[in-house]
Order: sequence, then structure tokens, then C-alpha cells
Amino acid sequence: MIKERTKPSTRQAVRALKNYNYRLFWTGQVISVTGTWVQRIAQSWLVLQLTNSPLALGTISTVQFAPILFFSLFGGVFADRLPKLRVLVVTQSVMATQALVFALLSASGRINLPEIYVLAGVLGIASALDQPTRQAFLSEMVGSEDLPNAIALNSIQFNVARIIGPALAGVAIAVVGIAGCLFVNSASFFAVIGALLLMRRSEFYAVPPRIKGRVISQLTEGVRYALTTPEIALIVIILAIVGTFGYNFTVMLPLIAKYLLHSGPSGFGLLTSTMGVGSVFAAMGVASAGAPSRTRLLIGATGLSILLFALAFTRAWWFAIPVVSLLGISSILFQTTASTRLQLLAPPAMRGRIMSIYQLLFAGTTPIGGAVFGWLADKGGVGWGTGVMAILSGFGVVAGLAYLRFGSLGRMAAVESPTEAPPLKRGA
Repeated sequence: MIKERTKPSTRQAVRALKNYNYRLFWTGQVISVTGTWVQRIAQSWLVLQLTNSPLALGTISTVQFAPILFFSLFGGVFADRLPKLRVLVVTQSVMATQALVFALLSASGRINLPEIYVLAGVLGIASALDQPTRQAFLSEMVGSEDLPNAIALNSIQFNVARIIGPALAGVAIAVVGIAGCLFVNSASFFAVIGALLLMRRSEFYAVPPRIKGRVISQLTEGVRYALTTPEIALIVIILAIVGTFGYNFTVMLPLIAKYLLHSGPSGFGLLTSTMGVGSVFAAMGVASAGAPSRTRLLIGATGLSILLFALAFTRAWWFAIPVVSLLGISSILFQTTASTRLQLLAPPAMRGRIMSIYQLLFAGTTPIGGAVFGWLADKGGVGWGTGVMAILSGFGVVAGLAYLRFGSLGRMAAVESPTEAPPLKRGA
């Protein structure tokens, strides 16, 4: 069982950083993900400039995340079959190229909606392979003992970037324009690619031999394991609904900033950064906390749905700022707990496939949620659309509680905390 730590300390909260390879990875990701957030803000504002349409913004999100919906499960199979370091170098290089092409087209003044659709699709395909590989790669860098802490630290770096990136983008759009923001992102990929190339292979933790066989059979095996293992199935049920309807912030926040708070790109950046501040505090708490319990999972999902409903009524900054900050806390509490529990519950040889299911439900369902929200906002208004999405997200918590009461977990003495995978040792 995962042991509770009774006296959290700063050293415990960052203990995964003692691993040289993970320190490189974490630092490179902070820089690269900051650039990614700069591009996200710039892209959203560019779409609104070109179309002034909530539906168009939702459609861009759909195009970008649709490849994750269709290809992430295959990405998980490849993560279990191929050297993860090599896969990440390739996928990050593709993303860097996509950002550079986007920047050049924008600078030339020839960028239109169809080109943005194509570029968003390229980014989505690369992400479908990159994200489950990156999740599964954590255990090779830090081992099973420090894995929960590394996942929490990843949330911290993501949300530090979410604070810095939008703030930087809000200023950069005004100073150097949208094309300048895109060039910043393309340059940021040098940090993460360089970090990957500088890693010491001798310090990786041992993992089971890479799987072989038919891709479809391996994919089916991973899905079957997830659906027939009760503790994993619980996460899958909640994540399928909350991930679809609750995690559409890149579509919701720019529309809330423009149509409910009557602000510009700086206001959008402020909302995103505010959510990032709440998320960082939540991730720091999770990094120092004990076992990633089922109760914490349910609290995070419930809080996210309630706060998203409250956000639908925002018309003033004094209300929006605390709600968005608390929404960031609930979001990370749920997301980090779900990810940690899945990685600890998954057999090492199947971790890539299990995490691809997580990525499918967390990000791959965004095309569905983004399209639904875009349509709702276009027909009934941004506030009404946000409220409906919050209610739909709340059904995920209801479905999880129903599974606990009447499903497999209701008929067995399921434990609150997952059993850790066998400890991994350094070296081949």
C-alpha cells in the first residue's frame, strides 16, 4: 500500500528532482509548455479576430484534439513497443516545425481559417503519440517510488507555464503581434529537445521488455484490462464524462473574457493565469500529500463541476477571479489524482496503454465537448452554455457514485489507495 507521509517537507515535495534525467525533463518542459500557452492564447485570439465566432473557436479545438480521440490508443501501444526517448524526440521535433510554419504564415499575412485547421490537426496527431509516451516515460526517469511526486511536479510545471505563458502572450500580442507569439513557441522547443538529447541512458530505471505482437491485439488487451479492473474502471467512468464536458477551458475562457467580462486578450490571459495560480497551489499540496485516494478523486470532480456552474454567472472581475482560482485547484486535484492512481495501478508493461486511455478521455474527448460548448454558446449565449456544460460534467460524479454503490466496487472490499507497482531499479 502507499504509505501516508505525516510530516510533509519542502524536500519531500520536490524529491523526484533528485533524478538528473527528470531535472532536465522538468526544466525543458517548463520552458516549452510556456511557449505552448503563448501559442494557445495567440491562436484563440487570432481565430476570434478572423471570425468573431464562438462556433469557429470551438471547431478549432475540435480539429486540434480530434486526432487524440482517434489515435491516442495507438500512441499508447507504441509507447509500450518503442524506446520512449526516441519517440519523444521525434514528436517534439514535429511540434516545433508546426509552430515555426504557423509563425511564418502568420507573419506573411496569409494565414486563414483553413490553414489554422490544418496546422491544428498536425499538432493533434503529434500530441496523440507524444502525450501517452510522455506520461509513461516518467517511471523510467524516476522509478515507482518517486512517481506520484513526479506527476504532481509535472502539474506544477504545467501550471507555472499556464501562469507565465498567458501573461507573456497578453503583452506579446500587443507588442510583437500574434506572429511574434508563434515564433516564441517555436523557439521554446529547443529547451525540451535539448533536455531529451542530454539525458543519461545509464540512469534510466529498468522497465519490462518492450511488447511485441499485433497492434490491435495489444490495444484491445489494454482497453479490456482498464474496463475489467474495478479501481481503474471507476476513474475511466468519471473521466469520460468530466473530461468531455468539464475540461474545455481553452474554448470557454476566451469567450467568457470577451462576451461576459467584455475584455480583450489581456483579460483572457489574466483568467488563464489566475486558474494557473490556483492549480500551482493545488499541485504543491498534492506533491507533499499522502496516498492519491479515491475520496480525493471524487472531491476534485465535484468541486470542478460546481465551480464551473458558478462561472456561468460571472459578469464582474471580483467574482470571476476567485471562482477561476478555485476552479484551478479542483481541476488539478482531480486530474493529478486520476493520473497518479492510473499509473500506480497499471502493470509496468501496460502503462503506456493505460495512460493512452487517460489521455483519450482527458484530452481526446475535447472535440466533442468543444463542439457542444461552441454550439451552445452560439445559440444560447456563453453563460448559458457554460452552465449546461457544468451540469453535464456533474453527471460524471453521479455515474462514479453509482458505480461505487451498484457496480463492481460496490460488491467488493475495494481499498482507498492503489497498490504500488514493484519498485524499479536503475540501469538496463
